[in-house]
Amino acid sequence: MKSRALRRTALLAAVATTSALVLAGCAGDGGGDAGDGEAEGGTLTLATFNDMGYSDELLAEFTEETGIEVVHNKAATSNDARANFFQKLGKGGLADVEAVEVDWFTEMMQYSDLVVPVPDDLKGRWLDWKEAAATDAAGNLVAYGTDMGPQAVCYRQDLFEAAGLPSDREAVAELFPTWDAFFQVGSDYVAKTGKPFIDSANSVLQGLVNQLEFAYEEPDGTIIAADNPDIRAAYDTVIDQGLPISAYAGQWSDDWYAAMAGGEFAAMLCPPWMHGIIAGEAPDVAGWDIANAFPEGGGNWGGSYLVVPADGDNVEAAQQLADWLTAPENQIKAFVNAGTFPSQVEAQDSADLTGFVNEYFNDAPTGEIGIDRANAITVSTYKGQDYFKYHDALQNAITRVFDGLEDKETAWETWLTEISGF
Repeated sequence: MKSRALRRTALLAAVATTSALVLAGCAGDGGGDAGDGEAEGGTLTLATFNDMGYSDELLAEFTEETGIEVVHNKAATSNDARANFFQKLGKGGLADVEAVEVDWFTEMMQYSDLVVPVPDDLKGRWLDWKEAAATDAAGNLVAYGTDMGPQAVCYRQDLFEAAGLPSDREAVAELFPTWDAFFQVGSDYVAKTGKPFIDSANSVLQGLVNQLEFAYEEPDGTIIAADNPDIRAAYDTVIDQGLPISAYAGQWSDDWYAAMAGGEFAAMLCPPWMHGIIAGEAPDVAGWDIANAFPEGGGNWGGSYLVVPADGDNVEAAQQLADWLTAPENQIKAFVNAGTFPSQVEAQDSADLTGFVNEYFNDAPTGEIGIDRANAITVSTYKGQDYFKYHDALQNAITRVFDGLEDKETAWETWLTEISGF
């Protein structure tokens, strides 16, 4: 695990060095207007997190088409990106194009006047709900939709087979019609193997909450977090049934990354953007596969937007980059790179998506699976301006129980006290 951490640190250092060289070579070129209204030459900065599918090769295509270099700064997590974004929004210092994650997107929409509206001719490019969420009170579309996160179940064929479970993806899909069935399979796996079944308890919380219409807030601003029985039920379910089958409380630690290759757990609740993370962290593992199923039908976890800060130095060129990255053909390329499922109408109708199979996941038809899982989503959870704060605090409560720092009821009461100050 230490070696994995060292490799990660070395990679980040290399990226930083490369970025510095690009900046040094292009500084002062700007993103000025060309005669046809598009930028020629110069440098743009792009800030994202996790893996959104914007590979060096994809960004090189933009450079080849436009002459504009792109310096890609990738935060390790959405939390890190959020902290940086709100610290600098409206004050200078943000990238020319910034990625915003759906869990804190409504929070960003409070400051929609600080980002540049999307050109009118791009309206209608995205799914209706994706576009509606990015439209402010004045009717301005202020963000470019990237991906969405229809959830399935990723699993290790070899570990399922060793535990006496079905390993064929069609048979595995039949194991998880409900959450009760999911937890029963997990409990049986733990009993047979002595190892955790699922990667993290808080991923289970995410799955449960993303099937609720309202979680912590209502659209009229009413705060329901402390009194919402569905949230208490989700918390109880995670503590009582999720913790006993989980390897970790949360995700994104070095140990969690390393465990994907080490066989420490057998399954993950898996939106398409997770595909690239698994393949990147466990490139030599041959057992990962994807079941076209999710407990209770469907759920959306994640999905992001790109925004152009209004105080940027290269606004027009930045709009050009955001437009290009979210064009249908490039959303499909990002999906091929990292599994980020397109939120564009035209992209979802493309044979390049519907016919795509992922060699790493045992040739799973991830295009078809993504479409099926997207069609299974019946609820789009309302995520108000403080959703991130409430949800992060509840995840921390679960972590305290997992770590033995507090019991179930104490952690809940601590959460209630904490959120009363929001």
